[in-house]
Amino acid sequence: MENKNAADHYVEVQGLVKLFGNDRAVDDVSFSIQKGKFLTLLGPSGCGKTTTLMSIAGLHSIDAGQIRVGGVVYTAPAEGLFLPPEKRDIGMVFQSYAIWPHMTVAENVAYPLEIRKLDRAEIDARVADVLRLVGLSQMAAKLATQLSGGQQQRAALARAIVSQPRLLLFDEPLSNLDLKLREQMRVELKRIQHEVSITSIYVTHDQAEALVMSDEIIVMSKGRIEQKGGPREIYAKPVNAYVSNFIGVANLLKGRVVTVTAPGRGEVEIAAGGRMVQVPCLLGKGIAAGAEAVISVRPENVEATHQNGSGPRLEGEVIQAIFLGNCVDCRVRWGEFEWKVMAHPRAGLKTGEKVYLRLDPEHTLAVLP
Repeated sequence: MENKNAADHYVEVQGLVKLFGNDRAVDDVSFSIQKGKFLTLLGPSGCGKTTTLMSIAGLHSIDAGQIRVGGVVYTAPAEGLFLPPEKRDIGMVFQSYAIWPHMTVAENVAYPLEIRKLDRAEIDARVADVLRLVGLSQMAAKLATQLSGGQQQRAALARAIVSQPRLLLFDEPLSNLDLKLREQMRVELKRIQHEVSITSIYVTHDQAEALVMSDEIIVMSKGRIEQKGGPREIYAKPVNAYVSNFIGVANLLKGRVVTVTAPGRGEVEIAAGGRMVQVPCLLGKGIAAGAEAVISVRPENVEATHQNGSGPRLEGEVIQAIFLGNCVDCRVRWGEFEWKVMAHPRAGLKTGEKVYLRLDPEHTLAVLP
């Protein structure tokens, strides 16, 4: 069953439902991915991201919905269709590497091609190419157990892409690596994926990984999609307090929209400890006059100075100022609320000082609670 729009929507997941007993692990999830793009499913443990991935791989049956890749229906329970995992032409990279310790690196990488009974010359050529791509040419003859964690992960990636699959799936592949190596591998994985142009779906709970690596991000919670968009959009324009809090660090303060001044703009009244102020801001989708809302402001978008200027400003006290080199990580108490502020070192903020906070209306967003 072919889909004429397969080039535009290479992977299509429609109305996916997966039940474990009475628990809806995945609850009516729909999304699509263009060919060659890198999509990340992001969320905490139990949000349904891994179950979604395993359903696409065919390692879980589904209770409702349809999964289509490259115009081919992989799963459609309503039509009695289920393509076995081994026929889905999918490469997978797991958290545990899943490489065979008794084989050399080259033998591990060659295994998927040997199963397909390719001739030896083609196998050797493909293995050499992919080991060069992942930087393991010098390790081809070594046993997998002689590799470091990062090298084992590269070998697992090489084995996943050597057969040139139509889809590449990653299940938290970097979580076993130390921080420095994890940061290095983020960049390497993205470089390699871009070079081979294999459509990829990546599962993680690490928002930094998602922001660095993805063309698009899907933020999930309790089996459902909260928001889908590019990294900059997800970070700068979260649709609700959950997404804002999960992606990066944000100041979140409940309030009420007191006026709409223009389409997509208005003022939200916030209060803390008897202090009250009306804050000009952008209004997110679904926010109207009189509505309860949460203002979301990233720490780098809060200006802290010693002088009170024009416009709405919040008077507070610096209760923490940690010098980080390129910035000062501050906490400023306003009533009972603590603002997170990333200030420039030249601002000269010190613990115990009185300061005035200004929220930039172009980077202050009212979102759904």
